[in-house]
Amino acid sequence: MTLYLVRHGDTEWSPFRRLAGRTDLPLTADGELNAAKLGPRLAQLSFDRVYTSPLQRARRTAELAGFPTAIAAPDLIEMAFGDYEGRTVQEIRVDRPGYAYLKDGCPNGESAADVGARVDRWLAEQRDGNILVFAHSVLLRVLTARYLGFPAEAGRHFFFSPSALGILGWDPVDDAPAVQTWNDRSHLI
Repeated sequence: MTLYLVRHGDTEWSPFRRLAGRTDLPLTADGELNAAKLGPRLAQLSFDRVYTSPLQRARRTAELAGFPTAIAAPDLIEMAFGDYEGRTVQEIRVDRPGYAYLKDGCPNGESAADVGARVDRWLAEQRDGNILVFAHSVLLRVLTARYLGFPAEAGRHFFFSPSALGILGWDPVDDAPAVQTWNDRSHLI
């Protein structure tokens, strides 16, 4: 199985790094332009299944990239940031020095383990083939950690930019899951 991961395009909160979990933000004009630039790159590949988060920023990215019939999968929705929704980590750290959402969780929201359980459930349904996923930064980072066999919290080590592509596959020499490409935005040049 090879997983092609695409983070949605920019929203108005992206440049400020505001935690946009379940807030259903639309793409900005730049976000739409960058999502469309994914199309030619992804058109060179063949996919057995294409999934998207149910939130509009991921669905719209899938549409603009040429995949309007992507299957909305509820388990691929972004982390619920609860009381921290709409805030930046820097704002939260005023009251909670050293705070990191995948390490510390979110009051009235989810923990890394909660997101990991959703990702594990989704991964268990995937068996083989080339699978394309349009989703969100934190969700895709946790998915990557779990695919590689790491704890969900390890997703904090995989920074993922808007409109970026990541590819997860298998290393036949080591017989282990492997990152083949990460945070690739060469299609935006």
